[in-house]
Amino acid sequence: MSLVDYIRAMPKIELHVHLEGTVQPGTLLELADRNNIPLPVSDVSQLQNWYTFRDFDHFIEIYIQICACLKTPDDFTRITYEYGGMMAHQNIRYAEVTWTPASHVNEHLSFQDLLAGINAGRDQAEREWGVRMRWIPDIARNFPDTAGLVVRWLTSPEARAGGVVALGLGGAEIGRPPELFEDAFREARLKGLHSNPHAGETVGPPSVWGAIRALSAERLGHGVRSIEDPALIKYLADYQIPLEVNPTSNLCLRVYPSYAEHPLRWLVEAGVCVTINSDDPALFNTTLADEYVHAVQDCGLTVEQLEQTVLDAIQVSYAPDDEKVEMHHTFCEEFARLRDQHGS
Repeated sequence: MSLVDYIRAMPKIELHVHLEGTVQPGTLLELADRNNIPLPVSDVSQLQNWYTFRDFDHFIEIYIQICACLKTPDDFTRITYEYGGMMAHQNIRYAEVTWTPASHVNEHLSFQDLLAGINAGRDQAEREWGVRMRWIPDIARNFPDTAGLVVRWLTSPEARAGGVVALGLGGAEIGRPPELFEDAFREARLKGLHSNPHAGETVGPPSVWGAIRALSAERLGHGVRSIEDPALIKYLADYQIPLEVNPTSNLCLRVYPSYAEHPLRWLVEAGVCVTINSDDPALFNTTLADEYVHAVQDCGLTVEQLEQTVLDAIQVSYAPDDEKVEMHHTFCEEFARLRDQHGS
């Protein structure tokens, strides 16, 4: 068994993936046609070329157009089920998936129907493949006026019963610091949701400090630019605040110029708790399996360090403790079996 085969066969866990960013090119074109949404492309090849981003703002423009193609509960059932199939194909056993309710809820689609559609896809995927998902819906920084409404949706009884475990914060960081959303996150925490904002992607350490201090962040989406502040790196390592790192996303959005210059290895070696994820795999032409391969072959992690990021991801997930224990035991057994086959 080659090193790449070993990595691709590993059991995996994903904590930072956007449901809207998993929509496969063919599916997006079908949904756009069915829902009468004009796109500036007409085939898969053109669509993949369209996914070449000048900067983060350009990425958001395209992301909003993708969201506009998703109109009905059945659309969300389909894309969630298809992501479940991608999980099974890559041996991803568990995922905490982000989606942006304010981008979809309107006079034609209620939050309840949106959640029901997503959960129908999740349940079908779990029945067929045994994969498990929970939800981290987010506030979109681009729509700050929706923050209170999103929190009300996510803290409703149907949301908590339907798999919502945390509140996220996504969108463009520049000009929209975490402090603007302090009240919303305080309300969500008081009602039992975990705090899981994006920070430290396109804005540097001040964004991460703001997420920690104003939002009481338990995990941080991205956070890679923390590397620019030694005091922040020490704080993250001392308090084991996990980072959800997405190397290919950072390259595609020009946060870093290459895998070799990505700080993943330095973060791990500094003692920061790091998890590895795919972010928007369809838009960045990647998979979680690809990210694991890049982590070792291009970013410089050892296989042992990669395995530890997977076990750490189990530990810092929002799964119940009994699920964590079961996954940790199973993953360790499978790592050992695969190492025997690999001869390492």
